[in-house]
Amino acid sequence: MSSISFVGLGDMAHAIAARAVSGGHSVELIGRDPAKAKSLAAELGGGATAGTFGTVPAGDIVVLAVPYTSAVPVVARYGDALAGKVIIDISNTFNADATGLVTPDGTSGAQEIAKAAPASAHVVKAFNTVFGHVLIQERRLDVLFAGDDAGAKANVSVFIESLGLRPLDVGGLEMARWLEGVGPLLMGLARNGAGTFDVALGVDFPG
Repeated sequence: MSSISFVGLGDMAHAIAARAVSGGHSVELIGRDPAKAKSLAAELGGGATAGTFGTVPAGDIVVLAVPYTSAVPVVARYGDALAGKVIIDISNTFNADATGLVTPDGTSGAQEIAKAAPASAHVVKAFNTVFGHVLIQERRLDVLFAGDDAGAKANVSVFIESLGLRPLDVGGLEMARWLEGVGPLLMGLARNGAGTFDVALGVDFPG
């Protein structure tokens, strides 16, 4: 099992960390509010610990679980503390009414985060196509991911599988823009055709 650090203490961090604890991983929770990090660690149990914001994360895998508007500044703040780490970017980049993306054409939130990270760190986009309240329901769901480093993607794939989820590799980090585009798609589906936010994107392999 791996050591996983979560930077951010919101619903998605809670949902993924809960599955990580159940999967036997060593979990570290990091946020600007130390009391909240300690409270979440105690709630999750399983030896989960609270780390210190801005210092070197304990995990080999660092789940960046902050809104996109904060993601690049947080990675820049950490700087070399993220050297050699696999960084999983779970952020969505859609605008206020979820009808489009805030990132310019030709790039993605994950690619901008990668620019801010140390050269020895590897960013993998994952989990942004799953709602947190669905993720915590312990169903086996599909998790699409993208990244440029084969070793980092292999580690993330194993991690996703260990959570009782199905990892599906969609290619290099340039594909992150299209994964981020799934956010408005899911929001539109939930508000219109499905009529509920209790939905998940899945892939069927006929035959």
